[in-house]
Amino acid sequence: MDDAGSQNILQRREKNVIFAPAMLNVFNFSSKPYKLGVALSGGGARGFAHAGALKALAEMGLKPDIVAGVSAGSVVTALYAGGNDPDKILELFSGIKFTDFAEIGVPHDGFFSMDGFKKFLRKNIPYENIEQLPLPAVICATDLDNGVPVGFTSGAIAERVAASCSIPIIFKPVKIDGTTYVDGGVLHNLPSWALRDKCKYLIGINCSPMPRRGKPKTIMEVAHRTYDLMAKTNAIPDMKLCDLAIQVSDIASYKVFNLREIKRVFHAGYAATMTALQENGFTHPDVIAARKRREGTSSSFFSLKS
Repeated sequence: MDDAGSQNILQRREKNVIFAPAMLNVFNFSSKPYKLGVALSGGGARGFAHAGALKALAEMGLKPDIVAGVSAGSVVTALYAGGNDPDKILELFSGIKFTDFAEIGVPHDGFFSMDGFKKFLRKNIPYENIEQLPLPAVICATDLDNGVPVGFTSGAIAERVAASCSIPIIFKPVKIDGTTYVDGGVLHNLPSWALRDKCKYLIGINCSPMPRRGKPKTIMEVAHRTYDLMAKTNAIPDMKLCDLAIQVSDIASYKVFNLREIKRVFHAGYAATMTALQENGFTHPDVIAARKRREGTSSSFFSLKS
């Protein structure tokens, strides 16, 4: 197959929106522009585990060249790519309540709008459009009209992150250029598909473990439970696309909209990521530097077990 044919299989683009490819040639490194990509899953308030995970990566000397996020992962993606470090992201949400972001309305197509949330994003990200972000980013959502996952690489950040976070029934869908979008986790709760053909190494962080709860009793609980089941199932293929997939399991008991426990969630993400990196052969830069001084040898940036 010629290069043009391979590119067709890998992806197709329309107006700076990446559509999920039918198949991926993960071994074709020569055309990949980035060395390290990080994919961040959905998970509601449990998404603060991503900020902790990014802090662990930084301490291990791993700086992503590109980041993609779905739902809560898209929030962390946009804030991080916009120049906020992990600790700052945690600080921004301290004292915030769900009602600060969402306003209840007439439940025609969803109970809550996210006008307050979009204002928060505009205030804390000093860039208007995705393509302006210092760190390349992909914000993933679901095209409800056509039933396909999409990855935004340009356009207004606040609108696209809101679309990525619009859990059906709970939040109103977001219209962008005449198309209706909802939460990216409906089809792909881990956006590995959006990065696999762009980077040589891919780390995925999944902060949507299946919670053990009683039978749902309200329409909100039914919506939560349905979303959890979708997220658990559809993340599996994307985890397999990663060179390293990290599951943050200790946060399963935290509710999707509970912002009171974000510090614990943050530290759980940090601990799970640090443990996974060490178990997979990563070494802290200080240890590498000491070894180089002692042995007079050089060490590679990082390694991944096969």
